[in-house]
Amino acid sequence: MKLPIFIADAFTARAFRGNPAAVCLLENELDEDMHQKIAREMNLSETAFIRKLHPTDNFAQSSCFGLRWFTPASEVPLCGHATLASAAVLFHKIKNMNSTLTFVTLSGELRARRAEDGIVLDLPLYPAHPQDFHEVEDLIKTAIGNTLVQDICYSPDTQKLLVRLSDVYNSYWSQHLGKKEMHAFQCSHRGGELGISLRPDGRVDIRGGAAVVLEGTLTA
Repeated sequence: MKLPIFIADAFTARAFRGNPAAVCLLENELDEDMHQKIAREMNLSETAFIRKLHPTDNFAQSSCFGLRWFTPASEVPLCGHATLASAAVLFHKIKNMNSTLTFVTLSGELRARRAEDGIVLDLPLYPAHPQDFHEVEDLIKTAIGNTLVQDICYSPDTQKLLVRLSDVYNSYWSQHLGKKEMHAFQCSHRGGELGISLRPDGRVDIRGGAAVVLEGTLTA
């Protein structure tokens, strides 16, 4: 088995910054357990698998593909930076001819379109609602110890808690700042920047760059 594989750093225009993700192109169906084995081998936060939906599809000419994301431990229903990395590989390395790509995923259809200053992702917006601290106190303390928590929100769509220390969450900050257009900086060692635009149809546009830092062939 030989599969084209890439690593792209998302939400940055520079190599070795932003959020890295592996991207694997599937010409044919892959054994279900092989997705997880490859993700474990790549050992990044997410490995994306782009697959053709029809035998006649072409990575350079088709505009709609299947997309799945795996961590080293399990499949996940949505990953923004690995979606951006996938679009960057198709646009910049495979030279896909289309201006907009559609990905069929566990979170529905996602779109990525070319922009002058990067790639714009069309993603679902999952709102978060206030969560009583005492209901999840033990869980929070297990995760972060006695770190001061400013507030907690829960997203029923993703079934995840948002614990506000200094993180950015699109819907949360939009409500608190009263803004629909925002620029976010990922305050970490690697950094990262993205533009955020909340749309009236309940979705969000996320704009960012990506740098492909590795291109090769996976053999097994």
